[in-house]
Amino acid sequence: MADDPAHGPAQRVHEDEPVPLEPDLAPEIASPLAPFKGATPASPAWFQDALADAPERSFVPVKGANIELLTWGERGKPGLIFVHGNSAHADWWSFIAPFFAADYRAAALSLSGMGGSDWRETYSFDLYAEEIFACAKAAGLYEASVKPVYIGHSFGGAQVLYSAGRFPERMSACILVDTGFGGPPTPEEFERMRAEAIARGEDPGPWRRLSQRSGRNRIYPSLEAALTRFRFMPPQVPGNLFIADFIARRSLKRVPLPEGEGAGEGWTWRFDPGVWSKLDRAGMETIEFTGAATPLVHIIGDRSEIIRRHAMLERDHIPADVPRIVIPDSEHHIMVDQPLALVAALRSLLATWVPRA
Repeated sequence: MADDPAHGPAQRVHEDEPVPLEPDLAPEIASPLAPFKGATPASPAWFQDALADAPERSFVPVKGANIELLTWGERGKPGLIFVHGNSAHADWWSFIAPFFAADYRAAALSLSGMGGSDWRETYSFDLYAEEIFACAKAAGLYEASVKPVYIGHSFGGAQVLYSAGRFPERMSACILVDTGFGGPPTPEEFERMRAEAIARGEDPGPWRRLSQRSGRNRIYPSLEAALTRFRFMPPQVPGNLFIADFIARRSLKRVPLPEGEGAGEGWTWRFDPGVWSKLDRAGMETIEFTGAATPLVHIIGDRSEIIRRHAMLERDHIPADVPRIVIPDSEHHIMVDQPLALVAALRSLLATWVPRA
């Protein structure tokens, strides 16, 4: 997940900004791309090679919304569908999916309200399940002799687990990547977690309360200004700044500047700021995942705030006996912190589960 919270203490400047931000949040967390002043950071050869294997891009109509779809590899090979986290987009997988294109037909979608997909008046787990299924079909993932593997990070992991519980016939296996449940904690839970963090001698900053985002995303006068506002949620230092920059640039779109702020265009975020307030999560409460029909593994970061938070909240929908693969030296955004370790973990699981075409 990524966001663009305010840099100052308690006062809101724009209605899409959460309050309050801890005033002592380190600059490398609050604004990791600021030192580059809009320039693109240097990146290693493996990253450049992965991006050079560019996906085919299309849109799939699903219940009144056009859903952004990216695909790699040949039709007829075993299928993989990748689902991103909250406020993210399909390109969070554009440097991961190419590693599988030789042996699999890979696809990534932007859920409605995010990326290049249309926004909706309301969102639900059922709608997201249909979007994933429709995109998997459009990508040709059901043309192989084996059903596709669903892979989801964070909020996207919640969506693929929902599909695994309600529609197990749609997949051969399910992989969660640092996934938690329950939505934002209540004010009481935040206060309890802050107190417990202080008692452990830890920085309580990550356990601040965020306001529910609504209204419109802020428009920035330049690409540099927008990139400077980009940071991750929960707050963390990105493991690889060249990946953070890539993700941030593809999180933005050009729009006209507001009246009174000059002529021309500015930059704003592509996600619907009201997704959380418009999301009906009731369906998730009715799903019981038994694991009998669908193999399931959870890949987590060893320093993930999301995993620790949901262990504290005691409302995790993932069964306790689901195997975990722990990625060392990684926080919540594993594909940013340890992308090649994530690729290796996924390859190992797929080699066990999925026969080659």
